Amino acid sequence: MTKELGDFIEAAGLLQYDPAAISKIYKGNPLRLIKRLWQTLIPIGQFLIVILMENIFGILKDINRKKKRAKEFTELLVKLGPAFIKAGQALSTRPDIIPPIVLEELSQLQDQLPGFEGELALACIEEDLGMPIKTIFAELEKEPISAASLGQVHKGKLKTGEKVAVKVQRPGLREQITLDLYIVRNIAIWIKQNLNLVRSDLVALVDELGKRIFEEMDYLNEASNAERFRELHKHNKNICVPVIFKEATSRRVLTMEWIDGVKLTNMAAVKNLGINPDEMINIGVNCSLEQLLEHGFFHADPHPGNLLALKDGRLCYLDFGMMSEVNKESRTGLIQAVVHLVNRNFNRLSEDFVELGFLKEEVNLDPIIPAFEVVFTQALDMGVERMDFKSVTDDLSGVMYKFPFQVPPYFALIIRSLITLEGIALSVDPNFKILGAAYPYFARRLMEDPNPQLRESLKEMLFEGSIFRWTMLEDLISNASTQKNLDLENIIDQVINFLFSPNGAMLRKQLVEAIVKKLDQVGLNTMQKLNKTLPKGLQSNGIKKQYEKSIQINESLIELKPIKEVVNIVKKLPDFKITLIIKRLPRLLVEPNTRKMGVEVAKGVAEKGIIRFVRVAAGVNE
Repeated sequence: MTKELGDFIEAAGLLQYDPAAISKIYKGNPLRLIKRLWQTLIPIGQFLIVILMENIFGILKDINRKKKRAKEFTELLVKLGPAFIKAGQALSTRPDIIPPIVLEELSQLQDQLPGFEGELALACIEEDLGMPIKTIFAELEKEPISAASLGQVHKGKLKTGEKVAVKVQRPGLREQITLDLYIVRNIAIWIKQNLNLVRSDLVALVDELGKRIFEEMDYLNEASNAERFRELHKHNKNICVPVIFKEATSRRVLTMEWIDGVKLTNMAAVKNLGINPDEMINIGVNCSLEQLLEHGFFHADPHPGNLLALKDGRLCYLDFGMMSEVNKESRTGLIQAVVHLVNRNFNRLSEDFVELGFLKEEVNLDPIIPAFEVVFTQALDMGVERMDFKSVTDDLSGVMYKFPFQVPPYFALIIRSLITLEGIALSVDPNFKILGAAYPYFARRLMEDPNPQLRESLKEMLFEGSIFRWTMLEDLISNASTQKNLDLENIIDQVINFLFSPNGAMLRKQLVEAIVKKLDQVGLNTMQKLNKTLPKGLQSNGIKKQYEKSIQINESLIELKPIKEVVNIVKKLPDFKITLIIKRLPRLLVEPNTRKMGVEVAKGVAEKGIIRFVRVAAGVNE
């Protein structure tokens, strides 16, 4: 056995990304390393020399020239192979490292390569499953129906009769990937040690990339992801996830249920199914937000080939190789950041970026705050519903490139996911705005979630100083009501919870004052009625004048404003019934703050009554 073949086999046995193990394999085989260096560094070096010369002579200042070179760079990555394609995709979400023009081209990088020979694919399937094709499959097409950088898909049928899609990995892929990662990682180490060009840790970026590629190359991991995704969304009748056939699945072969559907970007085909494309997009947006903000386990690669519209109206997700997770703290932080953005609280927004891991604690936020204001103010003036997500992220990319931002890996994948989803939606509706589509979901989370941090964010949203913003509450509830799976009773409970929480103290005070005024008016009405029953000579002129004055005042008041506002807003919710409020009265009566409010009301009414009695007795009418 040759040394090169030994290294090939050893690399094939690596099941997890391990830089030390990879380094050990290839340090002992300089010929193989030199051969690959020649294949990669020569074209990369030639490209960089051209860029350097054009920069020196000022040719690269032309915007069209920059775009041309950015496109050539993207094409070069495709030619260099799978590891470089994946690296380009990873860099497409790193505005802290890559200039905006290059980001634009990298974001369009297609993970598509020509397929490999069908005979070789069938041989790989037999080798990896450890049995002949005919033992498992009744049919298996030799020619692939699609191919990407890591593998290709064949259509087949199991012996048990189920139609399936069989994904098989490219032969020698793990060996090629490990060698390329070894080369790229050592280049990153050299840059880190000798050049001060990039503030982000390039070595850590390569290691993160390596970890994710190895996860994608493990089809058992993808099968596990698919099953977890299906379990998390089994309550959602609008979502479809293919069944995985474990008996025909291994690390390099994945067999799943064959799904007949059409790409969301093919509007004519979607409409021919009798489905409204806008409804499909709405399902996709809400599912993506549920993945991000509720489960924290999300599909990071929702490109058109991975999202299919089915004739029964469901949206089908495919390819679960690239998944990512967001912890609970980060999910809460993202919602809080949206609140601060909507409230134009750029000071707090900059602090959110620190808490979310974009900025180190020692970074001076003073110059970043006005930069945020410039980026977001114009977009906010248009309204959240009309905010252009791609335009905002492009502008924000410029800020991140200028200041010491470091984009966390999970957030880079979130941005990629949302931009891809918006791109699909725009092909259906040119006026689609993903932030506008997402805002109702954020509103619902703010209204429903009992998380203490989100309760505080709700307070920030609803209060401007000591003034309660009824229009904001109405906006939140009306947006939340557009969600089909809205829990109406939970929304009403959360409004009540807010009213009786420490955050609702100001609102309770307003309610007590309104009730005191109303009861005082009722008392004065009674006194006036009694006064009118007396002989004219005994009637009190003071009571009569106070009654007339109170009518003028009362006509300018919205009686019991807090209650009426809440009821009027909640009444607009779909399927609202007054019984939903009435059935909660027993709970309201036993609330500790209800008793406290009762004491304050009694005290307020008594004080007003005593003052009125004294004024009448003293003959004071004003």
